[in-house]
Amino acid sequence: MGITKTEYFTEEQNELAILAKAIGHPARIAIIQHLIKVNSCVCGDIVNELPLAQPTVSQHLKELKNAGLIKGNFEGNAICYCLDEEGFNKIRSFFLHINTYLESKKNQCC
Repeated sequence: MGITKTEYFTEEQNELAILAKAIGHPARIAIIQHLIKVNSCVCGDIVNELPLAQPTVSQHLKELKNAGLIKGNFEGNAICYCLDEEGFNKIRSFFLHINTYLESKKNQCC
């Protein structure tokens, strides 16, 4: 795998790239949608919602957690997950900036 040269980009650009990569897999989108649907912290039953093995689901949860899109808290032997508002605020801010730009440039593009 090649060198990404992340040092040439701003901290914000690198953070957004990590967030985008984290949501760049359908299983991770499904996990996020499930967390939204249940509207509470989820302990363990995420595996029942996906057609994937438990270790695979755990790896996807780890990627989402490392990116800052979900939080996990220990409750007994289980880890309970919920959305991390801070990560999604960064994504929302990025797309809001794009949307504002596009609204100001309606029909003025090549």
